[in-house]
Amino acid sequence: MAQVKQVYDVTQIAAGRFLNNIKNSLNGLHFGFGIPNEQIKIVTALHGPANMLNYDDFIWNKYKIGAWLKVIDPTTGQPAMKNPCYASKAGTSLHYSTEDPDSGDSIYQDTSIRALQHRGVKLLSCHTATEEQVRGLMAHQNLTQQPEEIVKEMLAHKLPDVLVVASMVAAIALLQTEGHYSYITV
Repeated sequence: MAQVKQVYDVTQIAAGRFLNNIKNSLNGLHFGFGIPNEQIKIVTALHGPANMLNYDDFIWNKYKIGAWLKVIDPTTGQPAMKNPCYASKAGTSLHYSTEDPDSGDSIYQDTSIRALQHRGVKLLSCHTATEEQVRGLMAHQNLTQQPEEIVKEMLAHKLPDVLVVASMVAAIALLQTEGHYSYITV
């Protein structure tokens, strides 16, 4: 049983700024309050437009998610053609040059989804939001496929270890009542 459990309710991508809050929770609880890492459980409940952060670069590129949701790639200044929050500057191996928690070159300052997942953060994807987003995407891009084809394709391209729940608002209620997670909205 974890000593501290938090659920972050996130609906807006907002350049991924919420990821810094999660990093700060992990660091503050561990380094500031001395709570062992294995006693900290953080769940990120991504729904609404933020749900698209649960999907890989293939989906972002194929469906031009950045242009649709007005998400700008900070490296190009253009609409994002890949998930702007997933990749770590430490690469796929997550090799860092230091263990110093104050250094920008350590995992403790890495706000990428990949690094935060490595630190134990669990991402949830809302199936209802995916269904709703697909309908919006289809209308925006005049797509003629069946909605369920696109939903199926998206689910096949979710990021590693993302858990899909039927309804995020219901999952958050259960995390709070049954799991005793504290609720944070950003």
